Amino acid sequence: MNKQPANWNSLSNALSGAGDLAGRFLFGAEASISLHDLVAGTALYGRGDDLSGRSVLVATTSQFTTAAALIELDGIARRIILCPPDLPLEHLPFVIDTAGVDAIVSDQKKLLDLNNRHSVYFSPCSRNIVPRNYDCNPECQTEWILLTSGTTGRPKLVAHTLESLAGAIDRSHTSGGKIIWSTFYDIRRYGGLQIFLRAVLTGKSLVLSDSKESTADFLLRAASHGVTHISGTPSQWRRAVMSPAAHAITPDYVRLSGEVADQAILRHLQAFYPQARVAHAFASTEAGVAFEVNDSVAGFSPSALKQTPNVDMKVEDHTLRIRSARTARCYLGDHAPVLKDADGFVDTGDMVELRDGRYYFVGRRDGIINVGGLKVYPEEVEAVINRHPEVQMSLVRAKKNPVTGSLVVADVVLSTATVPANRDVRTLQNDILLLCRETLSTYKVPAIINFVPALAVAESGKMIRQNA
Repeated sequence: MNKQPANWNSLSNALSGAGDLAGRFLFGAEASISLHDLVAGTALYGRGDDLSGRSVLVATTSQFTTAAALIELDGIARRIILCPPDLPLEHLPFVIDTAGVDAIVSDQKKLLDLNNRHSVYFSPCSRNIVPRNYDCNPECQTEWILLTSGTTGRPKLVAHTLESLAGAIDRSHTSGGKIIWSTFYDIRRYGGLQIFLRAVLTGKSLVLSDSKESTADFLLRAASHGVTHISGTPSQWRRAVMSPAAHAITPDYVRLSGEVADQAILRHLQAFYPQARVAHAFASTEAGVAFEVNDSVAGFSPSALKQTPNVDMKVEDHTLRIRSARTARCYLGDHAPVLKDADGFVDTGDMVELRDGRYYFVGRRDGIINVGGLKVYPEEVEAVINRHPEVQMSLVRAKKNPVTGSLVVADVVLSTATVPANRDVRTLQNDILLLCRETLSTYKVPAIINFVPALAVAESGKMIRQNA
């Protein structure tokens, strides 16, 4: 077991040094607790000491319970594996074997059988936090394992430390100013975990989302707690501003990450929340947090590649590559791909183009649509469609075609959330196509535009992209 370096803190130690926590809270949909009581309590029925030195899979039904378990286990467990709520049960044996899991923390009875078959220690947990009945003495640097949010196949297991996860967080400002964080993300994913750590390490309150809540109910609950800082993906924000409850919150800071933030959503949010600073950040599970853009413009300035403190970045073969202390250590598994190149850079797979002195994200390398041998990035086309004043959001996908290989198809949600009458459909389709033709090369212009009432968004907060 590695002893704790002088410059490293566990979550419980960080909270203990964050000043008066009695007025700071973790707000869940069904339970709330002060950070002071949380750091002194247990969600594990007093079994946290039995998990010392173990590789622990945290697979709970509630973010509230997950948060409590993370604070209790960090610095005690050898390894914490965060199980996202949408992980298919059939992938759990792979995760258990790959991460060397020898203990499971869960409130799910269905995992008992899995536990028995794999001969691992099972620790039940509860959202009822009670005073801890054992001495908690963090003495190791716990390894944090996050699962990637791939849409198909087995997940990749990404290894971090608390230091790499918290590398972008300024922990010197732990007092002063009423800041209450919230996020549409789930904290068992990288984006949500970042907000959870940002709140915990600076001793601020946090309002957790809940998958059982509607967007409107979550926004109303966030408003009732006076949320000042809130984050989510562009898809989550597009859904949010369609809700009548969107005006219930009056945030000082709005953050977007996880997907390409196009100019339309940035402009919309700035108009919706004129008092707020609207920022978009680039981060990934593997590369960590790279930078934040605060000038209300899509893309980023080339100066960010050279002037972002403690982060080295470059564009190579049109993809953004990142090297810093915030990047993950490796993937786990005997046949896992190499995470970093020989120089320590992570290839993010995110394609960028330099236009008029600014870099713009155009899509994922693995999401390219091939139209007669020419490359189309769905996100680039979506950014143009989303500029139309009657469009709320769009999804561009491929449809197989025997001549060109694929056709570009756009599914479009209108800002009124209602499909126009038949006589108006063609006019609106032509308006959107004209906008595309004015901006895009001919082969990128959608061959088909469908008006749909909604688009599917995954648990990760990102649109589900499946080509037909």
